[in-house]
Amino acid sequence: MGLVSSPARRVGDGPAGADLLLRMRAGDRSAVDELYDRYSRPAFALARRILTDDVLAEDVLQDVFLTVWRDPGAFDAARGSFSSWLMAMVHHKAVDAVRREESHRRRQTRAADDLALTTPTSSRDVEDEAWSRVVSEQVRGALSALPAPQREALTLAYYGGYTQREVAALTSTPLGTVKTRMLAGMRRLREELGSAGVGPGGALSESAPADGTSR
Repeated sequence: MGLVSSPARRVGDGPAGADLLLRMRAGDRSAVDELYDRYSRPAFALARRILTDDVLAEDVLQDVFLTVWRDPGAFDAARGSFSSWLMAMVHHKAVDAVRREESHRRRQTRAADDLALTTPTSSRDVEDEAWSRVVSEQVRGALSALPAPQREALTLAYYGGYTQREVAALTSTPLGTVKTRMLAGMRRLREELGSAGVGPGGALSESAPADGTSR
């Protein structure tokens, strides 16, 4: 087959398409080239108009003429002229190509959207988890540096979930003393964690569990 850009006779010139098909059925390979020279230009123009893409139009053109070559008997003269049948095939295959391209673009768009939605979230989850581990380790380290009475009161309150009054009962310590220990311990924790670069949101809150309430 020749190039689409090569000179071609008008569709009305030369032998009829049906005659060329007869020669193709008889095994005349030159009939294929003549058919292509005769109809490739208008066929390409139609495909190009539908697809607005030269490469895709070329693909459709090759597919159409390959189909004719494989099955020249598919043409039925009783249903119309050969040129009309050929152009209908070009139109059909070009529309199919448009649908395939649109489907491919939609899949790519969905994939890109899914990636944009999931990747940052996954990254944030990993980062948040890592940061939580770091903060937890730093809080435990800061607690271990506190005097034992302060560490005991804070651990019971914030990790055990006990109220200040319950901590007082558990440690046999006056409630006022428990409050003082917890307040002093929290202030020291804030200093320790602040120097370690942990913001207020990553450390324990200075407000201790209220009397009579549970965390």
